[in-house]
Amino acid sequence: MNHKEEARAYIRENYAQVAQSGAAGGCCGGSCSCSGGDPIDIIKATMAIGYDAADLLNVPAESNMGLGCGNPVAIASLKEGEVVLDLGSGGGFDCFLARAQVGAAGYVIGVDMTPEMIKLARNNAAKSGYTNMEFRLGEIEHLPVADAAIDVIISNCVINLSLEKEKVFKDAYRVLKNGGRLALSDVVATAELPEKIKNDLAMVAGCIAGAEYVEKIRAMMEEVGFQNIKLIPKDNSKEILGTWLPGKKIEDYVASFIIEGVKI
Repeated sequence: MNHKEEARAYIRENYAQVAQSGAAGGCCGGSCSCSGGDPIDIIKATMAIGYDAADLLNVPAESNMGLGCGNPVAIASLKEGEVVLDLGSGGGFDCFLARAQVGAAGYVIGVDMTPEMIKLARNNAAKSGYTNMEFRLGEIEHLPVADAAIDVIISNCVINLSLEKEKVFKDAYRVLKNGGRLALSDVVATAELPEKIKNDLAMVAGCIAGAEYVEKIRAMMEEVGFQNIKLIPKDNSKEILGTWLPGKKIEDYVASFIIEGVKI
């Protein structure tokens, strides 16, 4: 437990620094977190993982910090009036994109465990004048959301950061309505990670060391009741991950996946 709390504290502090530096500060090329390395081109990085120019024009600039490993909104098939929950919502980037698709009749909730991220996201929403979205402080293993309240859960490169992934999927199942669905982008393990990576807190916060093996993710989802499960590697996964830590060959151990499931 002490190790878990130490890791959580490290992750929280890492992303607090990202929130405080903001998009203007430039995230770092140390993966999906600001864990070291050279500054990245945030727009280029965002488009490389699946977003387009229109997406960038339709959100507050401060919400996009170059984080993520895919575009969950693109696979979520959101409909007018749906209620969407974003796990690990950060500055709110995917929440703003989801809001545009569910419209005024819909609602978007972002949950993040980092107070600095919540503050940033709330400021972004307030400046935009949006009233059908909110950001709640909380852990994705213990969601501050009522039972059966959500139509769609999205998340972008966050579940790998959890030290108790089984609890994430169990609580996601709890808050989804019957017929509700998961549409996630995340990093999963495709080979056994070396111990030196597993025990490196910077690699944990960097969305690498905490990656779980693909079939274990499937088993967790099946255990809590999800059906129609799909785990599909992104076509350009090696290209994405190869830019995080050039020369380290992390793409030999982990990959960016699309993860889907339905609560029947």
